[in-house]
Amino acid sequence: MSSEAPDHATGVGALLLSQAEPDIVEPAAHLLRERMLLAPAGGGWSVLVPEGKPWLHGEEPVDRVLTGWATALAVGSGRPVLALWWDTDRSGYTLAAGFRRTVGYEWLANGTPVGEDEAMRTFAARLGLDPVLDMQSLEALTRPDTEADARARMLGLLAVLTRTGLTLPPGLGPGEPADRLREVARVQRGLRRIEWSGWRDAVRAEFDVVESGPLGPWVRGPKARALAAAQVAAGLPLAVWAVRRRSGGWAVAAGVLLVQGVLGLAYDRMRERG
Repeated sequence: MSSEAPDHATGVGALLLSQAEPDIVEPAAHLLRERMLLAPAGGGWSVLVPEGKPWLHGEEPVDRVLTGWATALAVGSGRPVLALWWDTDRSGYTLAAGFRRTVGYEWLANGTPVGEDEAMRTFAARLGLDPVLDMQSLEALTRPDTEADARARMLGLLAVLTRTGLTLPPGLGPGEPADRLREVARVQRGLRRIEWSGWRDAVRAEFDVVESGPLGPWVRGPKARALAAAQVAAGLPLAVWAVRRRSGGWAVAAGVLLVQGVLGLAYDRMRERG
């Protein structure tokens, strides 16, 4: 067997950070149909560590795969999701928040910023960060600094988020290879394993998250039907676009939208008959 894949994987890693508790994240994470490790990450945050490495075997790089996952999780959970990714050449983040356009920023391996300042401002606004103090720290990450490489830039980003309650366990952070991230995640307190167990369990989990989530009052009636119809209307063209672009990540996001919309309509009808 060739050693090219393991060698290439050494400098590649990814994390998904959701601004929600594991109870809210878990049902949506099952719909990704990917094996992941889910653990608490401080007050009001959760971290997901992928167990697989689809970016090594498909046509999409790690950043595009993570963008699709983050979008699907954000739509499924109703909470912002931050995807952190890095490889041997660059590092960056993508923030997904519901149906809004994702925003992101990148740094070359030596720390050179290659993103747009506007992305940082949008990032701060969507996470409810302080527009003065926190923005000063974020803007520093967009300026040249010969002593800060890409990992240092990512750690600086996470330092700002600690003010919102985020706390990542030691060893579970940017710059670590995927295998190391899995090893650290497996020994965390409160760990949950995410595995695809079929549509029946996914349907049950989806009902649970809708009933207990912020959209609880919308589970039946005209508002529920309008929301479900909007999800189906958004999911169909996104699915077509994903197929044309052969984008697995965006196909997952489209699938989550369609599943939630169809389940919402079915649940509303079931409650009316019951």
